[in-house]
Amino acid sequence: MTAVAKLVYSAITSLDGYTADENGTFDWSAPDPEVFACINALERGFGTYLYGRRMYETMVYWETFDADDAPPHVRDFAELWRDAAKVVYSRTLGAVSGARTRLERAFDPGAVLRMKESAGHDISVGGPDLAGQAMAAGLVDEMHLFVTPVMVGGGTSALPGRFHSVLELLHVDRFESGVVHLQYRIGR
Repeated sequence: MTAVAKLVYSAITSLDGYTADENGTFDWSAPDPEVFACINALERGFGTYLYGRRMYETMVYWETFDADDAPPHVRDFAELWRDAAKVVYSRTLGAVSGARTRLERAFDPGAVLRMKESAGHDISVGGPDLAGQAMAAGLVDEMHLFVTPVMVGGGTSALPGRFHSVLELLHVDRFESGVVHLQYRIGR
């Protein structure tokens, strides 16, 4: 029997559960080198990223980022991001500009399931809206939350509303900065 790739949702979130504040700002979530190293270790396992339009527009920055003078952990992330395939789901985006990137007009759970069955590496789903759709379709296998010790009071929720699941805690990392990494398996 062939192993099926995992679909993994990963997010940096405030303690009160937001990926961005009410103004769309997320500068408070910038990882320090220690947290970045943990994120890079996680990212190493992904061969494909699934993004919604907003998350793709944020992440495409790494496509042209000049990493020559950047710290090693930042260069490592840029290289990991550039090497992975990307699928962007958007009805409004005219085109994608990144290499190894394709545009899909609608999220198709069946196509993502087939992708999981044929992928050689795990798959990352980025952005809370798209992750919520994937969770509702029963496709997300694991969740990695990097909880930052800040409360922003509102904004973009890291987790979908009206989603019920029993989570199994698999691993916890604590960092000097106060960030906590929680890895969960999503129950069915």
